[in-house]
Amino acid sequence: MTDPDANTPDPHAVLRRLFDAAVAAAQPALCLPPHLPAPPKGRTIVIGAGKASAAMALALEAHWPGPLEGLVVTRYAYQQACQRIEIVQASHPVPDAAGLAASKRIAALVTGLTADDLVIALISGGGSSLLVAPGEGLTLADKQAVNTALLASGATIAEMNCVRRHLSGLKGGRLGALCHPAHLLTLLISDVPGDSPMDIASGPTVADTTRCADALDIIARYRMDVPAPVRALLESGQGETVKPGDARLAGSQVRMIAAPQIALEAAAEVARAAGITPYILGDSLEGEARDVAKVLAGITRQVAQHGQPFQAPCVLLSGGETTVTLRNPQGTGRGGRNVEFLLALAVALGDLDGVYALAGDTDGVDGIEEIAGALVTPDTLARAWAQGMNPRRFLDHNDAHSFFQKLGDSVLTGPTLTNVNDFRAIMITR
Repeated sequence: MTDPDANTPDPHAVLRRLFDAAVAAAQPALCLPPHLPAPPKGRTIVIGAGKASAAMALALEAHWPGPLEGLVVTRYAYQQACQRIEIVQASHPVPDAAGLAASKRIAALVTGLTADDLVIALISGGGSSLLVAPGEGLTLADKQAVNTALLASGATIAEMNCVRRHLSGLKGGRLGALCHPAHLLTLLISDVPGDSPMDIASGPTVADTTRCADALDIIARYRMDVPAPVRALLESGQGETVKPGDARLAGSQVRMIAAPQIALEAAAEVARAAGITPYILGDSLEGEARDVAKVLAGITRQVAQHGQPFQAPCVLLSGGETTVTLRNPQGTGRGGRNVEFLLALAVALGDLDGVYALAGDTDGVDGIEEIAGALVTPDTLARAWAQGMNPRRFLDHNDAHSFFQKLGDSVLTGPTLTNVNDFRAIMITR
């Protein structure tokens, strides 16, 4: 491994501290309590869905002064030991029967409330598949087929969630409408570029500005093969969502308690403390993972070779959500958007010295692997070739997890109990 500049702290250790700081800044125990309202005259019902929902529920319980009850659904292994709020686990990113059963119970829990009651909805990334309630005429199998097609299509997260909203019995504002006439407060942890509430978990408690026609356009654009009942529901217009101005959502409140920008700023502070100047390039970068890698590789090369637009040592920080189009949907590649980005970055940088990078999903799961991401070093490609691995071949097969695991460069966190999307840091030491 190439030695970093003697005056620069160990890049591996610094990059991991940056990532850990980003995750810590979005922990519900830190960011949720300041947003809690006063208890209502009537009942307090807590509902929620997402990878952070159980941790959000635990933080709420710890700071709530009165009685409360509720149910949230989270990803398997993300449960928390709540006393008054029931935690149910289900599958992500493809929904399962456990998520369907939990979604039905959540809908029943908020039905028949009064204007004296308060519903607190804890919504975070991952809720789109966890809060699964098929629309009229659809089955769980239909929803599973659509989710699988979306994940392989290369569609952006906003496009995916547009389709999901119009095929749901609860998303797209429908769950919020069920809460009427109770007061509704939605607490959000954003995992989407732009932090649009209707895209976080497909917006179960907020109004939606898109239409069935938009969902059909997305399906056509990416040439997705979807079940016939899915197409029929969208073409009939009966999958339409709750729109702005709907009286059932009047007076409801939405508060963003954590977002990618907060995580990037926390990482930037750690970088400064280490004597490395941080530059936040954006919290909502989108596009094909390998294309984003090429662009950031070009900026990195300009810094390393010409000192423009920044001087080394520095670290380039970015967030957002890239996409991956599977080259062989029936293949056996083990990939995720962060490791695909990193492998493409390493290939694009070639033998450029003095550059280290870390990319990871802040929820601890990149793709479907229990692996957050990986590290790239100046000698990543050389070490790969020494083991007989062709980096481009792994990239062509969307098999970046296998690549980095063989090198011993995977980043493991376990369940982080939050989710503010992807984190990318490229350190240029000289």
